[in-house]
Amino acid sequence: MPVLTAAVLAGFAGYALAWYLGMVEGNFALLLFLATVVTGLYWLAERLVFLPRRRRAADAVAQQAGQRRAQLAAQGISQVDGPDIAQARQKLLMQPWWLDWTAGLFPVILAVFVLRSFLFEPFKIPSGSMIPTLHVGDLILVNKFAYGLRLPVLHTKVTEGTPPARGDVMVFRYPPKPSLDYIKRVIGVPGDEVAYLNKRLSINGQPVPTQPQADFFEEDAMRYSRQFRETLGGKTYRVLNDQERPAFVPGADDYPYRDNCRYSVEGVVCKVPPGHYFMMGDNRDNSLDSRYWGFVPERNIVGKAFFIWMNFGDLKRIGSFE
Repeated sequence: MPVLTAAVLAGFAGYALAWYLGMVEGNFALLLFLATVVTGLYWLAERLVFLPRRRRAADAVAQQAGQRRAQLAAQGISQVDGPDIAQARQKLLMQPWWLDWTAGLFPVILAVFVLRSFLFEPFKIPSGSMIPTLHVGDLILVNKFAYGLRLPVLHTKVTEGTPPARGDVMVFRYPPKPSLDYIKRVIGVPGDEVAYLNKRLSINGQPVPTQPQADFFEEDAMRYSRQFRETLGGKTYRVLNDQERPAFVPGADDYPYRDNCRYSVEGVVCKVPPGHYFMMGDNRDNSLDSRYWGFVPERNIVGKAFFIWMNFGDLKRIGSFE
């Protein structure tokens, strides 16, 4: 077992290293699931096989020592030299290293697996597409059950939950490459007609209410962008427009249901198909979103983003957001 365990641990370490070096495309959900299964099997084996075996061995040592003392006592010998039975018994009961690194870690790995898969999952914001709502470096929490629980790895939905609503900030698996997680705002739900023309948003022919705000200074880009307060689905948030960028959408991909969209020099109009969602970033002219790569299918949903739990560069950003 020590050799087998060393090989298993080396396999996990090798995969993690290859992932870190960019040699393979990592899948943390799968890695965590496999770690939970493997350590769980060791934990069961420890409870059902290895620990009872060590207890029997320790009891046998104690029994032999007792029999030896009784035999010597029958011969009138009361002082007996020999090993410390309590210490020897404790040594026999001690877990070997290969169980410490497997069965011993199972409760922690199981807790992380359940928490991350079914309750809340942490994410780090890698880009500025959601500025000013979310900044680069924000560490956020995503509610995994709001839109219905899904089985890890398989992504099969097992409970209904509440359907995503307009204005929600949602994490999803990027349709062109599902191994990547993206975060954008839900703009259109199934059946909606979303129009983004001349940098003005309309849903089903109704302009989305906006109010001009003071210009926003983007520190990373070292420039000012026009800022608006937008209200959609009962949620109010801020969006940015770069007046130097044209209104038309350059380089849109060939994606499923592309015939549902009409592109022009003014922008794009899309009819959201059943079971899909239209997503946009709050940094409207610096976001690759549904305007470019299409609709997000319901099966790609990961969860609802709702809280910034840390930003090491700006602690004031900690808190909830819309």
